[in-house]
Amino acid sequence: MRFQVNRDVFSEAVSFVVKLLPQRNPQPILAGVLIEASDQGLTLSAFDYEASARTTIEATVDEPGTILVHGRLLSDIASRLPNAPIEIAVEEDGGIAVTCGSARFTLASMPVEEYPSIPEVAGATGVVPAEDFGTAIAQVAFAASRDDVTPVLTGVQLEVAGHNLSLVATDRYRVSLRDVPWDGGESEQTALVPARTLTEVGKTFAHGGNIEIAFSGAGDREIIAFTSGNKTVTSLLIKGNFPPVRRLFPEQTDHYAVVNTADLIEAVRRVALVLDRSAPLRFTFTSDSVTMDASGSEQARASESVDAHLNGGDEVTLGLNPQYLLEALGAVKSEFTRVTFTSSDNANKLSPVLITSQTSVDQAGLDSFKYLLQPNLLLR
Repeated sequence: MRFQVNRDVFSEAVSFVVKLLPQRNPQPILAGVLIEASDQGLTLSAFDYEASARTTIEATVDEPGTILVHGRLLSDIASRLPNAPIEIAVEEDGGIAVTCGSARFTLASMPVEEYPSIPEVAGATGVVPAEDFGTAIAQVAFAASRDDVTPVLTGVQLEVAGHNLSLVATDRYRVSLRDVPWDGGESEQTALVPARTLTEVGKTFAHGGNIEIAFSGAGDREIIAFTSGNKTVTSLLIKGNFPPVRRLFPEQTDHYAVVNTADLIEAVRRVALVLDRSAPLRFTFTSDSVTMDASGSEQARASESVDAHLNGGDEVTLGLNPQYLLEALGAVKSEFTRVTFTSSDNANKLSPVLITSQTSVDQAGLDSFKYLLQPNLLLR
């Protein structure tokens, strides 16, 4: 095999396919990137039995063929090569020569015949706007659990209904939800996608126009595919029943406060500095302000107030996890934030707060981002 390829195009393609590979892979063969050279150009693929990435780029192919080479090493080399065309060829002893300008590397080849088959997904089930989908992933995926003890909570649930695609994630302490337009079949679909994989999809495809999403497979090998331009990512779905968290979102939202998002973020960051790890921050919402109070170890204390507008009810005092709140405020993406105080039929249970966007003091935001956060018990 022998081909020449643009250095920047090749470096970007290798970087894309290796992003989804785990840092430490129990099977060395899965650390490889499969490169197939043909008359149609180069196809680069990576697969670890759970997620795959594939892209096709233009190249001048002198001798077609297929090689398997260590992905992260190749990515590191390609990103540091001089600004000149790259030539890659298989030498007589089986080594892989990478030449660019005066730089030359020889890499070991890996056995192509031992590499697993890349999943194939036929046809697109539907299409979503790439920018909306990328934003939605960023607003939802952080709320998924990072604890593998409960696998279903480490994923983001995708739910298709009519012309709407919902993304939902929860770690039991909070729930994040966002809807985006869906252009596809009317049939309802659900897919529980690992949050890590979906996050990479959002970062990679956010500026690509549209993303085609296809559901495929059955039983234990159900997969979902995301395609934009010349790139495709597939992911094995998480098996299990996602909790019915939609019912937790309240119908009535009359009792709420509106706060400037940036002001609240800065104040929470400052006051939380004295808190012990995982300790809640005390919030007191009054008619014209919200006050944050924190008590930490070694007699450290802090408090700060920012302007707020309270509507439809009495003053409220509650404890919130400051990091969970900051992640929600970062996802709101609007000048103001509405913090709604929900009610519960159970008098002994704290009711969650609902966080949504607000374009002005008086006008709710147009996007469909919703975030429920469970308050913490405050020690008197």
